[in-house]
Amino acid sequence: MKTPKWLEDAIFYEIYPQSYYDTNKDGIGDLNGIKEKLDYIKSLGCNALWLNPIFKSPFKDAGYDVSDYYQIAPRYGTMEDLEQLIQAVHERGMHIILDLVPCHTSDEHPWFKESSKAEKNQYSSRYIWTNSAFSKPNNGLPAVGGMTPRNGTYVISYFHSQPSLNYGFLNISEPWQHSIDSKEAKDTRDMMVEVMRFYLKKGVDGFRVDMAACLVKNDNNEEGTMKSWEYMFNIIKSEFPESAFVAEWAQPTRSLKCGFDMDFYLDHGWDGGNGYHHLCRDNDWDRETFEIKFDNSYFKVETNKMISKFLNEYLYRYNETKDLGYISFLSCNHDMPRLTHFYSEHEIRLIYCFLFTMPGVPFIYYGDEIGMSYLHLPTKEGGYDRTGSRSPMQWDHSENAGFSKGRKEDLYLPVDDNLNNKTVVDQIDDPNSLLNHVRRLFKLRHDNKCLQSVNNFKVIYASEHKKLFIYQREEFYFVCNPSLYEEHFILPEEVEYVYGVGEATIDCIKPSSFAIFKRK
Repeated sequence: MKTPKWLEDAIFYEIYPQSYYDTNKDGIGDLNGIKEKLDYIKSLGCNALWLNPIFKSPFKDAGYDVSDYYQIAPRYGTMEDLEQLIQAVHERGMHIILDLVPCHTSDEHPWFKESSKAEKNQYSSRYIWTNSAFSKPNNGLPAVGGMTPRNGTYVISYFHSQPSLNYGFLNISEPWQHSIDSKEAKDTRDMMVEVMRFYLKKGVDGFRVDMAACLVKNDNNEEGTMKSWEYMFNIIKSEFPESAFVAEWAQPTRSLKCGFDMDFYLDHGWDGGNGYHHLCRDNDWDRETFEIKFDNSYFKVETNKMISKFLNEYLYRYNETKDLGYISFLSCNHDMPRLTHFYSEHEIRLIYCFLFTMPGVPFIYYGDEIGMSYLHLPTKEGGYDRTGSRSPMQWDHSENAGFSKGRKEDLYLPVDDNLNNKTVVDQIDDPNSLLNHVRRLFKLRHDNKCLQSVNNFKVIYASEHKKLFIYQREEFYFVCNPSLYEEHFILPEEVEYVYGVGEATIDCIKPSSFAIFKRK
């Protein structure tokens, strides 16, 4: 399966719909609000959107608990609003992907209500049930019992309100488990294919897939889950060959091999590591006081972490998958603290220079282009300490930062009280703003084919003893020095300076600087 051609020059903008732009004054962002801001998004250089879940939901986990895949959550609008948004996106030469949640549904979904009945019916095996209300899985899977008429406990994906859909077990250990080749598991896969087909027919360009690695249970090395995706992609990509899929997996050697086009390079330092952790997420902080305990990341200027930590984990995955698809670096997402919690704006500019000049399809989270803060907020809709990265977009200095003309007390989340210059109106015409730094980096990608998604990454210099890092993408050289010391270097050919942060010449780079050179 080939990756869609449009991904070659794609730059994605992630939108948390609740918090982007409210057009009906109810304090919650909506689809029409996204449509109104498309020209702004395109002006950044972003030509693709990823929307967090917009399906009907009780919102016990911000929409990642779907109660009907075929209805739009009323807070966002209607199916007609989505269709009009898709049309407006395409009229601008842009693309749009939705967030697919295939591992579980809400416990308010009609399928689960039927599955919970004592009497056997067509949905009894749509979820994973043990054979007794007093029996929980013996393999460590979380399960809930005593809440339904059915004599059994049901496996959950995360919160108790998220019952796991039944994609089968790779290794059967108990009589109530189904194999991945069973009719029950196949029915679940076919059901999810139908959901994808429904929206792709409406013009959606693909999906970001939540918890993509977690379909099959008792799944050694995620082999069963990979087979499940291969089955689904064989069907859906034969019908929609230009549809694009990005996995929340953070293991491209698995996700890209089973048919995904992109894999998010997330902070999975706890899972053997994939490199991203070392760049700008090797830190810890107190979830109650929000105080930072330590930061040992490569891009923290004061640290002694070398780029080799990243390369030791990244290069293997890159080389194994560079002919299969793309590794996607991202500034942040709805599940992580914004970078502003740990870094100065200058450091963030260095990080963006790196993230947005690497191969693969990049993603930027709404508000990161203006340096929005990570806020200390009470939990909202299952967000807990993730809530602080989901505050309303800061458009201007009018009421509610231009997010909503509704009452302040009705806002989905409070707006940052300390806006400073972190609004679009402050930065859009300021050539030295963070927003325009992002614009220049994205323009550089669009203007140079070799800086788009193509996998043409080559290490020129990396050391166990210096933070200096030099890499090449065809005629471009990138010199990164997030340290306290000036560094000298020699490039293989004659070059000229193109863009950067800090100070550099063709053979010397100052502390805390990043320079982009191009072959003459």
